[in-house]
Amino acid sequence: MLFRVEEVLLIMKVYNLACEQNHRFEGWFASEEDFLSQSAEQQIICPVCDSMKVGKLPSAPHLNLSAAKSNPAGSDAGLNSSAVAQFQQRLQEVARHVMENTEDVGTGFTEEARRIHYKEVPEHGIRGIASAEQCEELAEEGIDVFHLPLPVPPKRSLQ
Repeated sequence: MLFRVEEVLLIMKVYNLACEQNHRFEGWFASEEDFLSQSAEQQIICPVCDSMKVGKLPSAPHLNLSAAKSNPAGSDAGLNSSAVAQFQQRLQEVARHVMENTEDVGTGFTEEARRIHYKEVPEHGIRGIASAEQCEELAEEGIDVFHLPLPVPPKRSLQ
């Protein structure tokens, strides 16, 4: 089966969180309101100590470069086929979840993301296509987006 891969974006808020014991972890939320609601209802729990006293930390971009250093090119310690298969399966599960739980707004992604951000329409998950420049503009407005390549089935039969 052939698939075409396009850049697809989904709006999610990713926060660095910490509990009262300073255990740090990451939380993904559909919106700021979603985070505040879950926090108020004590639905956010520290994965280390089960504390329900959790707060946001200042966020900054992070690159994990340690993996590249620990496995230099030519090393025999590469990923085994089982790990690769598990990764591919997880990636398919994520793609399926995104496809089933978001609206495809195509090239109207930038406009719809703004409408959601400025509360002109109810919040809902979207995916679509945007250029790097459009993504930068959204980021400058405080709208978080990320790239997630998803398989797109052909629009017509291949036979």
